[in-house]
Amino acid sequence: MDEPACPQKAPIKLDLEAGEYWWCACGLSAKQPFCDGSHKGTAFTPLSFKLENAETLWLCACKATRKAPRCDGTHKTL
Repeated sequence: MDEPACPQKAPIKLDLEAGEYWWCACGLSAKQPFCDGSHKGTAFTPLSFKLENAETLWLCACKATRKAPRCDGTHKTL
């Protein structure tokens, strides 16, 4: 598996509390956009990110963004 799976071609809007999160980079997680450990055995690792304050984010679900974990609109070209 050289390329991540694309669970959906649209971002996921989430209202998140302050804290640490693990964004799924492989696209295999059943808990999109977060990691559930499905990447084990692949070359992918989840991306850790921290929020100091509550925030509304649009997180990438196509796994092609160049600004992970945030959506950069790449899904529009897939």
